[in-house]
Amino acid sequence: MKILIACEYSGVVRDAFIAKGHEAISCDLRPTDNPGPHIQDDVLNHLDEGWDMMIAHPYCTFNCLSGIRWMYHPEDTHLPAEERRRHPQYPNRMKDFEEGAKFFLKLANAKIDKIAIENSQPHGLAMAKFGRYTQKVQPWMFGDPVTKGAYLWLKGLPLLTSTHKKPNVIAAVCHHMPPGKDREKERSRTNQAIANAMAEQWG
Repeated sequence: MKILIACEYSGVVRDAFIAKGHEAISCDLRPTDNPGPHIQDDVLNHLDEGWDMMIAHPYCTFNCLSGIRWMYHPEDTHLPAEERRRHPQYPNRMKDFEEGAKFFLKLANAKIDKIAIENSQPHGLAMAKFGRYTQKVQPWMFGDPVTKGAYLWLKGLPLLTSTHKKPNVIAAVCHHMPPGKDREKERSRTNQAIANAMAEQWG
């Protein structure tokens, strides 16, 4: 298959599909971390290039539940959402979220038969814009004993099937990741076990 890995700079998902014999190409505004087929550009410019499948990882900072507290003024939590002021430190947060939601929907509505969009746990505003996720998966479901929830919106693809039982000891790698200039980048990297499961079950 010819597969577009949208919004990926790491090459993790791309290379998992290449290892299974597919023509997989990643696309991101940033250069790829690992040498391989990569388009450094806005992925919206490349959605109509005859792809059989797209796996997309759009920027999720403004969509995720963990960041909802930065959407509104901390003194307004008792008020209905429509009456709350913007957060004083992040006055453009709602605008950024709206733009991100439009981008998400352009990916979801692309004329590609098989689509998977992966994000972190979404907040209610996000799901009101682009619907509830189809499935949540964790790396431990595929043999890596860590937690890093991936929420999937699927079109034309089956649910991923767990291959392992939940272990007794699981590491929360994202929550324990130390501060640093590469923290955001590393947190957004797709877990290798999940990438392998995608390639094995969808390829």
